[in-house]
Amino acid sequence: MMGRVTLVGAGPGDPGLLTQKGKKAIETAQVVVYDRLVSPEILALIPPTAKAIDVGKQANRHPVPQEEINQILLREALGGANVVRLKGGDPFLFGRGGEELELLAQHHVPFQVVPGVTSALAVPAYGGIPVTHRDCCSSLHIVTGHQRAGKELDIDFAALVATKGTLVFLMGVAALPQICEGLLNAGMDPHTPAAIVERGTTPAQRRVSATLATLAQAAQEHQVVSPAISIVGGVCALADQFDWFDALPLKGRTFVVTRPAARQGTLAQGLRELGANVWEFPCIHTTPISPCEALTAALEGLGNYQWVAFTSPVGVQVFFDALNAQGRDSRALGGVKLAAIGPGTAAALRKYGLTADYVPEVYNAQALGQGIPATGKVLLPRAAEGSPLLSQALTERGIPYEDVAIYTTQYHNPRSPQLRQALENGDLSYVTFTSASTVKGFVASVGADAPLGNITGLCIGHQTAQEAQRYGIPVRIAQEATISGLLRLAQTL
Repeated sequence: MMGRVTLVGAGPGDPGLLTQKGKKAIETAQVVVYDRLVSPEILALIPPTAKAIDVGKQANRHPVPQEEINQILLREALGGANVVRLKGGDPFLFGRGGEELELLAQHHVPFQVVPGVTSALAVPAYGGIPVTHRDCCSSLHIVTGHQRAGKELDIDFAALVATKGTLVFLMGVAALPQICEGLLNAGMDPHTPAAIVERGTTPAQRRVSATLATLAQAAQEHQVVSPAISIVGGVCALADQFDWFDALPLKGRTFVVTRPAARQGTLAQGLRELGANVWEFPCIHTTPISPCEALTAALEGLGNYQWVAFTSPVGVQVFFDALNAQGRDSRALGGVKLAAIGPGTAAALRKYGLTADYVPEVYNAQALGQGIPATGKVLLPRAAEGSPLLSQALTERGIPYEDVAIYTTQYHNPRSPQLRQALENGDLSYVTFTSASTVKGFVASVGADAPLGNITGLCIGHQTAQEAQRYGIPVRIAQEATISGLLRLAQTL
């Protein structure tokens, strides 16, 4: 059976600029052939069952020649696979997408094209530069600055100057001196505003503003490297006034997000929207205990409990998965009251059509145990490593309870040389901790002998902060023990 190929533009770097159609194509692919400039967040969308083939190119270095890439696409499609060819930017704008489709067309392989947001427009926009403005120009010209080995630039500079439009040069870092010289020799005013934007749309973005006469020297002084885009024209004078991206509150700061992989999204996305560079580094993962005879017995005897107290969204999910496996649903809890340790856990209950009867004002285990208005027996379905402060508080109040371990929390990355090196180099600004377990997982990942004072822990609550302080990590504590509270804390840094 013949497969098919979908040519997908991944956009310029910001994962938020991937199109919905492109995302769907990646998530349903059996084979993904990807380039160097595709962001890690987009690569994370590749299904774990899919074959991922790295054919990334760098300036003057092509480990996988274009002809071989073409053959890979053909071979995988002829083998019956649903293939996605994932390219940075837009596949048809200096992306050689047409060359890749020619071979497929010759062999009658079905293909589709999903356009991508091109860096030629997005990068200037993130640099505060509108590529058109009626007070500055009436045209836009996108030019490749790539020099083929041993050949001169093939650019008609005189024609470009005559247009009096905005000029955008892609892949032209190495050739920037020749580009500027060519425009000057063709008669362009040396005082024409110009800029070069490095790593555009990513948290590492840098813009260097200059004039046409000084741009090449300025880029060299600032050690600008590929990928970078050069813009020449009057619109560049608007960059400081329109610079919205560099003005984001967390621009230039690097955060490590330690939440379990299944629960990272909201926090990591929120930090990125504030301009932060985010390392998604899940230090723990949770595993349901299966079979779990204690949970099975508790579910069969739900009428014996006055309250069920949940201490995490994970606990809610595992509890209801087990209940559903018995052929029952939320109606089985009709005579039982529900407590949730905080808003996140309460939100997890709402997904099952249930509202928590009690949420403490302070979102931690001790407050839950001290405040739950129980007179009868309480069921505690939670992690095997759950805080003893909850059960101690219930014991002190004389409230009977049954503590049932329904999942375990394990450290995900026992050691990470990369993370430790970044910590030692002072490259990391903050690490977010949503539980004491994430603190322990982070310390296990970098080693207890690492310079943990080099990074500040943003903690969801006081108990989590106490765990971080045990290891000498400076802390800041969210006023509200929620993900939103952590994001609000981050904006005050």
